[in-house]
Amino acid sequence: MSTGEERRSIFISGGASGIGRATARYFGERGWFVGIGDVNETGMEDTLGLIPGGFKYAHKLDVRDREAWDTALEAFATAAGGRIDVLVNNAGIGTGGPLAELEKDEIDRCLDINLKGVLWGAQAAYPHLKKTAPGSVLVNIASAAGITGGSGMSVYSAAKFAVRGIAESLDAEWAPDGIKVNSICPSFIETPLLDGTGNRNSNEPVRARVRAAGLEITPVEEVAETIWEAVHGDKMHYLVGKTARQINFAKRWMPGKVRKQQRNAAALLGK
Repeated sequence: MSTGEERRSIFISGGASGIGRATARYFGERGWFVGIGDVNETGMEDTLGLIPGGFKYAHKLDVRDREAWDTALEAFATAAGGRIDVLVNNAGIGTGGPLAELEKDEIDRCLDINLKGVLWGAQAAYPHLKKTAPGSVLVNIASAAGITGGSGMSVYSAAKFAVRGIAESLDAEWAPDGIKVNSICPSFIETPLLDGTGNRNSNEPVRARVRAAGLEITPVEEVAETIWEAVHGDKMHYLVGKTARQINFAKRWMPGKVRKQQRNAAALLGK
């Protein structure tokens, strides 16, 4: 990419850490103009420091704020020479625990960030992606929890099932405009989310529960590589990690067995 006109651009929400940071670095190393948005300004500065060259941009963004999305994308498009080729709806939080024990504000925060934030991002990105179509892409970060629900995951799974549905709906809706839409479904990824507890009533980190269950933790770089594949490929849904692939296979071909396993696991945990 020798000129600004030829340089493609990508904007990633939740770019201060985890999947967002790894994706920003991956695309930046391959010559893209990278924009990131997050509420964590210090984290964004750290991300920018990992991206080679000068084609990078950060904008403070709370994905729950619809107007803030417009401001952030307009500013990034200007910085990137008037174009946005890809938007990655990545910002998200982990929320877990028995539904009966979750406070209203915990539920609202999860849905506002993980679900409404995706809708606002898609809505704000549409005119920019339409301008650079064909070839422009909206990538929604879903989860293996959007393939099958498990005990203590009702709110998080609700959001992630919805994120996959949004991708399917918009891929059809925007096809006449030449915009491609897809979703990424990672299993347990090595990110700071694993160090949280999921809800305020638990003292046990998610990481400990994953390891106790014997599940693998996938390097975050694999998600970034898959997002690159999704931008350049034609599939609707992309799976990341052995657990996600196993869940998807079992849910499709052995749904009764999956249900039994989930119910047995809940019984062992006392929920």
